Formats: sequence, C-alpha cells, structure tokens
Amino acid sequence: MDSSARKLIPLYTTKGDVEAFLAYPYIFDRTGDWIGFITPQREIYSIMGYYVGFLSDDKRILRKRATNTLKPRLNPPPSPGKAQPPATVPLAPLMRELTHSQIDVLLDEPERLHGRDSGDLRPDLD
Repeated sequence: MDSSARKLIPLYTTKGDVEAFLAYPYIFDRTGDWIGFITPQREIYSIMGYYVGFLSDDKRILRKRATNTLKPRLNPPPSPGKAQPPATVPLAPLMRELTHSQIDVLLDEPERLHGRDSGDLRPDLD
C-alpha cells in the first residue's frame, strides 16, 4: 500500500498534540512508522493484533481504565510500509472531558502502540 497516496487523518491527545495518523485501516506514528490498525467498528489494535482501545469522535484513541472482558487477538493486515506524515496539521478539535473510567492511550499508555523495532518485536541486543 502506498500510504502517501492516501490522506492521513491526524489523531490527537487530550492535550491537543498530534501523536499518530490514520490511513484506513493503518495507524502510523509521527515519523510514519506503522503502529496499529483500526477495524470497521472503530476498535484500535496494535501491529501484533492486541486490542488497544477505540477511536473517539474527536479523533483520540481511548480505552476503558478497567474492563472485565478481553477482546480476542486479531490477525493484523499486511505491513503497509512507511507513511509520509504531513508537514503541518490542523489544530485539534474541541474535546470533551474524559470520565475517570477512560484513558487517553496516546497520552497515558503510548507503549500499547509501538512499531516493529520496539516492544516485544525488537530484536535482542546479544
């Protein structure tokens, strides 16, 4: 997939910073590395297929602070290659306050979304 040919939609933190981009179904970090994917139900998964959260209407990745149900691991789509993030992005929309039961993933738990060269996919340094 040539992700540069698709429009990248900025994903924001609660502070209003852009930390990721969406080119359906792929999610990229600020440097253009693939870090996750989204389902038609707006659920966000890591590149390893683990549930991360959901896409809110104000373009944030949120998750419930505590949940008693685990989502099944999904098979990720084929690797899209690197994206070319835009030099400028629109200002963040006005965002509603988060309830105590919600977490902003990109702000509070960014390690849930990582590229192939970090996290469990990083090769050992031996």
